[in-house]
Amino acid sequence: MSYIKAEKIRGEYGIVKELDDLANGNNARRLVLEQYVLAGYFENILKAANLRLKNMTDGRYELLRAGQVSDGRKKDNLEIEVMDYYTGRKRSVKTLSGGETFKASLAMALGMSDCIQAESGGMEIETLFIDEGFGALDEESLEQACETLQSLAGKNRMVGVISHVAQLRERIEHQIVIEKRNNGSCVKII
Repeated sequence: MSYIKAEKIRGEYGIVKELDDLANGNNARRLVLEQYVLAGYFENILKAANLRLKNMTDGRYELLRAGQVSDGRKKDNLEIEVMDYYTGRKRSVKTLSGGETFKASLAMALGMSDCIQAESGGMEIETLFIDEGFGALDEESLEQACETLQSLAGKNRMVGVISHVAQLRERIEHQIVIEKRNNGSCVKII
């Protein structure tokens, strides 16, 4: 094979290799093509989630996509950091308290719901169920979470809450209560 032909093949292979590297995350951002596409959706979900989280935390927290991957072996960049406006610093979401984690999770779930509705050509999500987590909230946080859920319920949505927290049950007008008995469970609609 001639030197010129070999250089031409190397040049063509180089382009293919660069595309392969980009698509498989062998790039400066360690971002796989699939993750790149997901990152666009993820950014929209974070924006929608932050609208809710801002209200639930009195403007203290904002969720952000991490700029750096914490584990160099990973080839994705969909990790979340939290901006704490009380301290003026970004930090790992793993440092949030139980109640703060619940609020962030609730905000993310609601943000995802908002984005799915926006992308689905008019399809509406009319029913949401939130399962537990309320026990980790202090009184003020519980109040903020309830206000958020009540604002959702006022927009042609039914919000179902599964909880054992007495203060929460007192605030919910319509309830389905499951009572365990020795001969089976009993369902009451209140």
